[in-house]
Order: sequence, then structure tokens, then C-alpha cells
Amino acid sequence: VVYFVMQTRYDYLSQHMFFLHRLQHLVLHHLGPFLIALARPQEVLMRGLAPGPVGRRLTLLWRHPAIQFPYRFIQSPVIAPLLFVGLIFFWLLPEVHFDAMLNSTLYAAMNWSMLVDGLLFWFLMLDPRSRSDGALVGYGARMAIHWVAMLPQIALGAYVALSGTQLYEIYSACGRAWDMNPGTDQTIGGLITWIPAAMMHVVGFLIVLGFWIRADRAEFNDSHSPLHPS
Repeated sequence: VVYFVMQTRYDYLSQHMFFLHRLQHLVLHHLGPFLIALARPQEVLMRGLAPGPVGRRLTLLWRHPAIQFPYRFIQSPVIAPLLFVGLIFFWLLPEVHFDAMLNSTLYAAMNWSMLVDGLLFWFLMLDPRSRSDGALVGYGARMAIHWVAMLPQIALGAYVALSGTQLYEIYSACGRAWDMNPGTDQTIGGLITWIPAAMMHVVGFLIVLGFWIRADRAEFNDSHSPLHPS
């Protein structure tokens, strides 16, 4: 789905219809990274590292404080949702959005920043491990983050959908891919930002809750095992 919205004709259409652009960013920032993180591909990706000195150097590089410190900073419980929501708001500022749709470099930066941030956020949120097992953020904090990240997106989507003024004139200036009332285009785009994005956080919340329940159940079974030291 990430390939489809970035590397096919869909990308051209998303530059000429606001609601298709919002679908593109829903995939780049939510659905695509969500599915990748849910697949838990880390073990397979690690096996793809070159064996021998190259693999060891990459491992040492990843563990270096110069890499770990900024990574852990942006993956903290405060910065991660702030960055996740902040990027959505930033690229939807009418002035910023206008410039991004006219500048190929800025347009690429917009799409890639959404994808990379989406991967960072959803890998953090969908880590099945508990805090004691190595997760950067505990289950409870992640469940709270989902609600914190969801509410501003609902407010933003509602504002765009229900606004009586045309916020993104670039699509009228450059011409829409097909004939559609600008208000309708903006309303559908706002609804996409409002409802499907919020539902992704509800699903993420339930998945993290499931991780927590399974971890507690496993801990309970271990503590009541006949082999458990009394």
C-alpha cells in the first residue's frame, strides 16, 4: 500500500485532489506503518544483515550512544505523540501545504517524513514486550498515548471537514483531477483525517491491551507453575 500511494499514478492524482492526498497520508502515516510494525519483521530484517565484520559494525553503530540517544529521545512517551500529531498539523497548515504541493523537494520531504515518523510511532506502540522485557514504553503509557494522539486528529479533521471556507486553494489553482466541488473535496478529506485515523488508534489501543493481558496471564501461569521456586 505504501508503494501504491507513492510510486504509481495515484501519487499524481493525490496532488490534484485533496481527499486523495489525505488518503495517501493515511496510508503513509497510519495504515502502512501499522501493518509493517504489526508483522514484527525485526528478526527477519536482522537475518538480512551481512554476516561477518559488516554485520558486527552495523550492530555496534546501532548501539552507539550517538544513535541511541536521539532515537530514545524521539521515542519517549512525550516526544513520540507530539511529533506524530505535530507533523500532521504542520503539513496541513494552508501556507505550508501550498508550498509543499508546488515544490518537488518539499513534497518529497513531506511524504517521507510522514512515512518515517509513522514507522517510528507504530513500532513503538505495537511492541509486544513489556517495559521489563525491553520495551521503551510500558503498556499503560502506550494506551494513554493512543488517546492523546487521537483527540487532536479528531479536532483537526472536524475543523477541516466542517470549515465553511476553502482552506487549500492549491487544488483549485492547479486544477483537480476531475470535476468536484472544492467544498466537497475538502469535507471528504477532513472526514478521512477525522474518522479512519482515529479508528486506527482505537485498534492500536485494543492491541496493546491484548499484549498486556497476555503478559499478565503468562506471568500468572509462571508464578503458579510447579517448577516455580517457592
